[in-house]
Amino acid sequence: MTGKHFHEILYPSSRQLTFDMGKIGLGKHHVKALLEVDVTDAWTAVRESRRTSRKISFTAWLLKVIADCAAHHPPVAGLNQAARGRVVVFDDIDLSIVVEKEVNGALVPLPYVIRKADQKTIFQIQDEIEAAKGQPIQGEKNYVLGDEGGPTYLKWFTRLPQWLRLILFRIYLSDPQRVKNAMGTIMVTTVGMLGHTRGWIMPTSIHPLCLAFGSLNEQPAVRGGEIQKRSILHLTVLIDHDVTDGMPAARFVDDLVRKMESGFGL
Repeated sequence: MTGKHFHEILYPSSRQLTFDMGKIGLGKHHVKALLEVDVTDAWTAVRESRRTSRKISFTAWLLKVIADCAAHHPPVAGLNQAARGRVVVFDDIDLSIVVEKEVNGALVPLPYVIRKADQKTIFQIQDEIEAAKGQPIQGEKNYVLGDEGGPTYLKWFTRLPQWLRLILFRIYLSDPQRVKNAMGTIMVTTVGMLGHTRGWIMPTSIHPLCLAFGSLNEQPAVRGGEIQKRSILHLTVLIDHDVTDGMPAARFVDDLVRKMESGFGL
């Protein structure tokens, strides 16, 4: 038989940055936790809000809870400067999320940073997410949503060989303020909430704190001594052990789960 029996999928050059961040992220000393969180009360409140004039976004609520908890548990979102023997903890929380957009005919996950998320309301965060989803994409100059025009050097950066990009990337990441300005201090992904398959996702990240939301399923759980049908969210937490020790990390996770299970802020 002759001829090709396959087809090729071309991706934009922004994909090169994904390769680089994955490689650097694998070198992070992240401690991982797989959690099941009962969000029945919060999920019920969100669904009930659909009957009102202002609907609440479940994702926006999750982001608000994360930002508030991180602000009260420094340095989980701190940036490590091992060479100088210190961790830099900023006064506000910048959350990095991913929004899927079409670039040159292909769906591409692009980053968007919600600035000072701990100081914003659920509705302000919700409006920002919707604005990011609606932002027009004009090719490769919009690699970072919310950035007017985007850094012009990224187009040329992605054309370099990976070994050189990694060297330059690590130099770039050595400045905490520069990192915060470019990509925030906390990464949150909700991609695992799509579909109906039950389970967790295991991401890699260059952030000191990464939270990945897996499936949201109804399943039996003990509540008040009885077995009930509850809404259980599968959550993965990655915390950089070079930044945060075990006990402070555990207190952050405990506070986060408690707030999520109580429907904090709704």
